[in-house]
Amino acid sequence: MYDYIKKILTARVYDVAIESPLEVMSRLSRRLNNRVLLKREDLQPVFSFKLRGAYNKMANLPRAALEKGVICASAGNHAQGVALSAQRLGAKATIVMPRTTPAIKIQAVRDRGGKIVLFGDNYDEAYQHARQLEAEKGLTFIHPYDDPDVIAGQGTIGMEILRQHPDHIEAIFIAVGGGGLIAGIAAFIKYLRPEIKIIGVEPDDAASMYQALKQDRRVVLDQVGIFADGVAVRQVGEETFRLARERVDEMIVVSTDEICAAIKDIFDDTRAIAEPAGALGAAGLKKYVERTGVTGANLIALNCGANINFDRLRHVAERAELGERREALLAVTIPEQPGSFRRFCQTIGKRSITEFNYRYADTRQAQVFAGIQLTEGDGEKNRIIETLREHSYPVLDLSDNEMAKLHIRYMVGGHAPGLRDELLYRFEFPERPGALLQFLTGMAHDWNISLFHYRNHGSDHGRVLVGIQVSTAERGQFDQFIHKLGYPYADETDNPAYRLFLDSRG
Repeated sequence: MYDYIKKILTARVYDVAIESPLEVMSRLSRRLNNRVLLKREDLQPVFSFKLRGAYNKMANLPRAALEKGVICASAGNHAQGVALSAQRLGAKATIVMPRTTPAIKIQAVRDRGGKIVLFGDNYDEAYQHARQLEAEKGLTFIHPYDDPDVIAGQGTIGMEILRQHPDHIEAIFIAVGGGGLIAGIAAFIKYLRPEIKIIGVEPDDAASMYQALKQDRRVVLDQVGIFADGVAVRQVGEETFRLARERVDEMIVVSTDEICAAIKDIFDDTRAIAEPAGALGAAGLKKYVERTGVTGANLIALNCGANINFDRLRHVAERAELGERREALLAVTIPEQPGSFRRFCQTIGKRSITEFNYRYADTRQAQVFAGIQLTEGDGEKNRIIETLREHSYPVLDLSDNEMAKLHIRYMVGGHAPGLRDELLYRFEFPERPGALLQFLTGMAHDWNISLFHYRNHGSDHGRVLVGIQVSTAERGQFDQFIHKLGYPYADETDNPAYRLFLDSRG
């Protein structure tokens, strides 16, 4: 461990990086009854911490290696860090990016002089191509996290925190993707201040370090969610896992809604907009306070990045209220008769209805998709549900139903009587031309698409809900088709929101 301390203390990062400020989040501190501080890595020249490790690695390369050129695979922050570092060191940088990479990120790398190669639909495919080019052209590969010099560069953040805050610290909350950031910070902090808790935070749909530490071995996730694309890593690094196993106290996983709520918290206190991965630390901090009940403690979260597409903000805003438990989404069955909506509102009481979706279904009853504003969180939501049921309203809580939040709330249009053999699947399509055509072309059989909903979220993947008519005899062939397609998917045929609002069986 002493070797890492020496590497961190002598790391070459400040040629390109700033010592980012450690700021008090006054509003969140009051709400949580703790002193919450935010390490502002979003203020770096490339708007993330990644240039620290990239520059330190490249500054330690022999001049001959720099002249030959470096290469990396990245769709975002690491790519910009490598490009800026190469520009500063007078080296040529080749950046392999997936074809799905948004134009804003491609342009950011190009502006810093990086040579861009677009290959594959995801990071894994881009990574394999980068390693192939490395071997063919004799380039030096700059790994985004699993390299001692990269880890040491990120570890300078820990050094700064201890210099900026010499007083007691209860815990530091750090986003985890491949593990380079938490490995470097933990190596330094635990060597000098072992009493400080080092807590990693991951999305619940990309929890590779959580699973690795739980199983005491590196695991490969079948698939990862792409909302927090900066940490969407299927397997953590070998060296980062070794360090995390020795130095990390615990891992916390958070939902998409909790991440969105943390983005809003950061904005409310700093007027800065964090990317989803950048807000993970704050989301984990809030969950830790809720779970432990700690008060009066100094808690530090990293805002590790601010590279977010503007188009994604509408999705973040929609989900933030749910993440803070300030909104409930309910499916309520009401009588199909005059005055039903008025009586429903009277039952709810003096609360704001944020959303009300309805379509005539039959002469007896109607299914309503309602959003209701909350001021007291889940306790209030449960009381509303209980009150509605006491007044004979059947109620289904959809506040944590991903399909309902992504799709159903935008397409409440009634059932389709007489439609047979409909299956409902949710897919993540690569956000590139031809992705839908590839899906349709692969459907060799005469399966009819009976429902389709897509909404752009400003990400490199599109979220699609598809209804397809497939006979029982052809289910095996359909399963083979979607497996071969290779897009992440979820079978939503038995989702209760689908049953209530869209299912042909009513």
